[in-house]
Amino acid sequence: MLFQIFLSFFKVGLFTIGGGYAMLPIIQEAVCHEKGWLTDEEFLDSISLTNSLPGPLATNCATFIGYRLKKIPGSIAAILGTICPSIIIILLIAMIFNHAMDNQYVQAFFRGVGPAVFALIVSAVYKLAKSAKILEDKLALIVAVASFVLIGFLGVTPILIVIAAAVIALVADSIRKTNAAKKEGGTDDGSHS
Repeated sequence: MLFQIFLSFFKVGLFTIGGGYAMLPIIQEAVCHEKGWLTDEEFLDSISLTNSLPGPLATNCATFIGYRLKKIPGSIAAILGTICPSIIIILLIAMIFNHAMDNQYVQAFFRGVGPAVFALIVSAVYKLAKSAKILEDKLALIVAVASFVLIGFLGVTPILIVIAAAVIALVADSIRKTNAAKKEGGTDDGSHS
């Protein structure tokens, strides 16, 4: 039974591209229709539960289903079945990649891709900043630029930047609330006189 669990999830991991949500129909087909280990309703309940947990959805789902079938050994078999194909594929790519990097065409390809990737990242950062309204908030813009300089050029750890940004946001919010309270208090006094 453990080998069957491993093999079922190995097939799912091997033939699924696109991450957790892309794996769900294939997991459902294997677990509910091929093996009959769960009903469709039980599978949907397992997705509801595992989707609320931190971590990759497909691995959480495999862990839960494996546990339902054979407790902890079933969970381990399901997890190994899910992650082994990715590990094998990455190792194969790494072996080929080392040999391919000596090829002048592959080197030229990566030289060309680099600027395009940089442009995509800059574009994504701009869109995120625009949707988060960072460009409209002077303090947020200053914190964002300072964070970029500190991390990118001075090598400051991102953990310190996140903590500092959180402290700055709390202080700024406290100042804004205090100022708003003073303004409200000032308008109340004027209305009574």
